[in-house]
Amino acid sequence: MRFLERFGSMLAVAAAVLLMPGCATQPTTLDAQWVNPAFVGKKAVRNVMVMSAARDSTNRRIFEDQMAAALEAAGLKAVQSYKFIAEDGPVSVERLRRAVAQAGVQQVMVTRIVNVSTQVNVSPGMVMGPAWGPGWGPGPGWGPGWGGFAGYHNSMWATTIPPQVTTTQNVNADTRLFDANDAEVIWSASTTTSAGTGQSVPQLIPQFVSLIVATMTKDGVL
Repeated sequence: MRFLERFGSMLAVAAAVLLMPGCATQPTTLDAQWVNPAFVGKKAVRNVMVMSAARDSTNRRIFEDQMAAALEAAGLKAVQSYKFIAEDGPVSVERLRRAVAQAGVQQVMVTRIVNVSTQVNVSPGMVMGPAWGPGWGPGPGWGPGWGGFAGYHNSMWATTIPPQVTTTQNVNADTRLFDANDAEVIWSASTTTSAGTGQSVPQLIPQFVSLIVATMTKDGVL
């Protein structure tokens, strides 16, 4: 029983560590970022249109609402693109020009999904036997006679932990900030968002938005 007790204690400690503040895994990580040397440290971004190149119109609007709110909280003026381009999907250059002109913005931020991959994680199971006793230690063990009988009987009280199979969906996104006048790239970043089982897109958006705004602020463009 000592082994089982020690194992139970280890599980309790591991669970406590995972629940500690700051130990939770961040769903979105920054893979790379770039700042146009002409805009480094100048905080030139002041008035932005937020665009999400997403196929799902609801997720597009949720993302643009939250990103615009985060930029405004950082002291900028921000507007959602769906207020000027209601339709989803590709649009012409003239349509984009007209929407940007109507919004009266100086910069445009575009976020699009580059790639989606699925990762399968398998955690092997294990069998923990009962306490040491007849049929489990040195001696006949699983052999004939009472040793075999005791081993067969005691195996009924073993604890079996089945293998665990989980999937993680990794979404690679590209975010670019353009100058509205000449379409010059001011800032760009590549990110990976990992979504576990049961996690929805709206649940992942807030941390993604927070990371993007914090990184732009750190890079001096906001």
